[in-house]
Amino acid sequence: MKSTNYKCTIYASYLGYITQAVVNNFAPLLFLIFRDSMGISLEKITLLIITNFMIQLLVDLLSAKFVDKIGYRKCILGAHVFAAAGLIGMAVFPQIFSDKFIGLFLAAVFYGIGGGLIEVLISPIVEACPTENKASIMSLLHSFYCWGTVAVVLCSTLFLKVVGQEHWKELALVWAVLPIINTFFFAKVPISQLTEEGEAMSVKKLFSGRIFWIFMLLMVCAGAAEQGMSQWASAFAESGLGVSKTVGDLAGPCMFSILMGCARAFYAKAGEKIDLLSFIIGSSVLCIVAYFLASFSPVPAISLAGCGLCGLSVGILWPGVFSIASEKYPKGGTVMFALLALAGDLGCSGGPALVGMVSGIFEDNLKMGLVMAEIFPLTLIVCALLYRNIEK
Repeated sequence: MKSTNYKCTIYASYLGYITQAVVNNFAPLLFLIFRDSMGISLEKITLLIITNFMIQLLVDLLSAKFVDKIGYRKCILGAHVFAAAGLIGMAVFPQIFSDKFIGLFLAAVFYGIGGGLIEVLISPIVEACPTENKASIMSLLHSFYCWGTVAVVLCSTLFLKVVGQEHWKELALVWAVLPIINTFFFAKVPISQLTEEGEAMSVKKLFSGRIFWIFMLLMVCAGAAEQGMSQWASAFAESGLGVSKTVGDLAGPCMFSILMGCARAFYAKAGEKIDLLSFIIGSSVLCIVAYFLASFSPVPAISLAGCGLCGLSVGILWPGVFSIASEKYPKGGTVMFALLALAGDLGCSGGPALVGMVSGIFEDNLKMGLVMAEIFPLTLIVCALLYRNIEK
């Protein structure tokens, strides 16, 4: 099949990552609404974050076994169905259960399954398309997660401001339309396998080399550094810096995602002229600076700038590690992408959880939680330098 026919596949994949952005970023915008309207504590809300990413982590782990057997198409269709069910459930389930938290928890399980499958499948689906400049395309693909996040924040903030926060359930139903539509797109577009049957490396073979373990740790730190700020940016801006919810959402997660998308779009445009590993190391240093500004600046505007700068710094981390690993292990196949996504989701779960738990110890002081999150970009720098030395 001609490569031009795969443009629709790539466009559907863009929508897939926008769906992933909805799954991961819509609920955090409602955290304080959940607390105020349902009486759910921040510690319990932290469990919603953990549930989402731990379910995604479990899906990552299991998908290494079943995706190739079932096929990419059936799995990506199922992913969007689960994502839609979770978003619909967020509005419906709390009305069914006497304990509203149980309803939100169940919804998180559903959209976590959908998000996990999307994360495992979209990258290898695009990688399998007959295109050139894979690293640039991968970076551009992942930028749509950022643009999706911006759309979620802007549209949701506008809706809640104009229509009213009490109508957040209707907003959840509106966002559920996106995965429903994309289900029909993926039912029609051409999809190729990344490797032929029997060619892909086994889990045992991947784990037998120390370099792959470095990639796994890089993914853990990339996910933790990104989501440690992203998941708490709205609540941090509103409760920690004393700004309104509207300003907090726009200057916190929205600015974070815009700058993260810009970093990925920049590499997609100029990636051939830049050493990817050096870019990752430099971005990690910038990430440390960003967390420092957000945590220690006495000026709210500078703290908010730190949140945005963090988005710029983490933009290349996730797709960059994917690209380096794909080049190092061209026969890694779905198993490799699933394991890397597994490690990334472990970080996505652990990073926000660490921020939340440390904040809870210091009487819900999110600044103290963000201080602890600096351990992730520091570890990432060490691992990247270690990889470079091994390669030399």
